[in-house]
Amino acid sequence: VHSMKDVPVQLPPRFCLAAILARDEARDAFVSNTYKNLSDLPSGAVVGTSSLRRSSQLVAQFPYLVFEPLRGNLQTRLGKLDGGHFDAIILAAAGLKRLGLSQRIAAYLSIEQCVPAVGQGALGIECLSDNPDVIELVSQLNEPNIQFCVDLERAFSLRLSGSCTTPLGAYAELTQQGLSFDAILATPDGSKLLKESGSCVTDKVAAFGLIDSLVRKMYDSGAQEILDSLA
Repeated sequence: VHSMKDVPVQLPPRFCLAAILARDEARDAFVSNTYKNLSDLPSGAVVGTSSLRRSSQLVAQFPYLVFEPLRGNLQTRLGKLDGGHFDAIILAAAGLKRLGLSQRIAAYLSIEQCVPAVGQGALGIECLSDNPDVIELVSQLNEPNIQFCVDLERAFSLRLSGSCTTPLGAYAELTQQGLSFDAILATPDGSKLLKESGSCVTDKVAAFGLIDSLVRKMYDSGAQEILDSLA
């Protein structure tokens, strides 16, 4: 069982994702013992995050803040905040909620403010691809709408050769109006950030057509230059 944001977009042939479960909160969370949100932080305040995706998006909006790497498991990261090493930290909200730590969340970052990682908030079950009995059993847990959205996000990342270290985010959501999709690609320092969004009817052909269109727009805007700088 994996957090889908940590699963490579290409699995070895021996393995498959038999189910994508119901998605929890996909947004990132602002955690601080002193401040209510990012806008409250004073100039020079130190913000910890383990993600280049987060820092590359936020540094453009808050150039007066200092973003520093934050490593370790969740409790270690919270301990560093509580120990005064950071004024605030940014974490995946789903991880905090699943460990019963929702009370540590001071604010949620909007999708517009910080596009989530591919698959963030969703859990996936991986199994051997040559074991049909297990696949059939596990697939009963699959949530088709969530799988559809996560598949689109992973397809977007694959088309941009994204990995867990690429400052790339993508978020698909199904609403009564149809499908909406938001995506970003950035340099690690946030000096160049490409952001695209779009919507379409809830249809597989239309949805993957939208993905292809947004990818083309990013390449037209300099995505290859960013990707080459990360190689």
